Amino acid sequence: MDRQNLASSSAPRGGATVHPPPQHDAWINTYRNLHPQWQSLLPPPHQSAIPISISRVNQVDAGRLDIEMSAMLKEQLVKVFSLMKPGMLFQYEPELDAFLEFLIWRFSIWVDKPTPGNALMNLRYRDERASEIRGKVRTGLEGPGLTVAQKIWYCVATVGGQYIWARLQSFSAFRRWGDSEQRSLARGVWLLMQRMEGIYKAASFSNLLLFLYTGRFRNLIERALRARLVYGSPNMNRAVSFEYMNRQLVWNEFSELLLLLLPLLNSASVKSFLRPFSKDKSSDSSVDESLCPICQGTPSIPFVAIPCQHRYCYYCLQTRCSASSSFRCPRCGEPVAAMQRHGGLVSNIPQKQ
Repeated sequence: MDRQNLASSSAPRGGATVHPPPQHDAWINTYRNLHPQWQSLLPPPHQSAIPISISRVNQVDAGRLDIEMSAMLKEQLVKVFSLMKPGMLFQYEPELDAFLEFLIWRFSIWVDKPTPGNALMNLRYRDERASEIRGKVRTGLEGPGLTVAQKIWYCVATVGGQYIWARLQSFSAFRRWGDSEQRSLARGVWLLMQRMEGIYKAASFSNLLLFLYTGRFRNLIERALRARLVYGSPNMNRAVSFEYMNRQLVWNEFSELLLLLLPLLNSASVKSFLRPFSKDKSSDSSVDESLCPICQGTPSIPFVAIPCQHRYCYYCLQTRCSASSSFRCPRCGEPVAAMQRHGGLVSNIPQKQ
């Protein structure tokens, strides 16, 4: 009876419909149904690269080290052909340079390794076109290396382009395309080459200004291929060497010692002391023996030194002999034991008390 009264009292009046109570996990089901539609309206999730700054000095030094490495390899290769006909290797110098550049490219960039200069500066090439790095980013140095197409185009530009241009310049200089007497076609090709070279230099200068401002793409080839140099490792152990500092300190102390001693030395006496040890005797034959060795003038009141018999001015010889009892002849290095008037009697040198 009570249950019937309770059901009749809870029933809605006026014929209203009754809704069942919501389920406990209804909001979860609704989220799962609407989430794919909401994600389709949003842009794809990505995480942009962290802006990084690579030292411009390191990039320039890396390029310079690569040039020095190529020069060292070329020097060693030239020594191998040193016994061949002189001038023969000079004819094939562009081919030799292209071969060395190809070797460096083959064993570094082609196998996803840095060049020798880049390795010393802790740098590597990164494909800057893949600037949107998906996933976890820690340092901003992440990113894929160069693609196969970028590697091939890099070889074509650095090895093939430089070789073709060097050969074209040497051929045009040998054929004298720049002379006004040449045909109009050869003259036109030479003017076109000069204009292309001017455009390339202007573009290289503009790229240098951009590189100094942004720190990216040190040359036109890297900018065209979007190949950027980044640090190979975020942490690099730096071994501090004091060898150059010690060497600099030694040279500084040595220069200070020389500056202290040089004013105390008599330059004429030092020169006369070192003259007997000189191996260059040919210059003495051209000296006019009729002149005074001290003042380099015609002797006034001529006296001769004993025993070398070289003529002096009386005042020049007497002053030097009075100042030093061990005075040596500047012309021959012999010690002057006495002095004699030219055509007269010998007079001894006064000794200091």
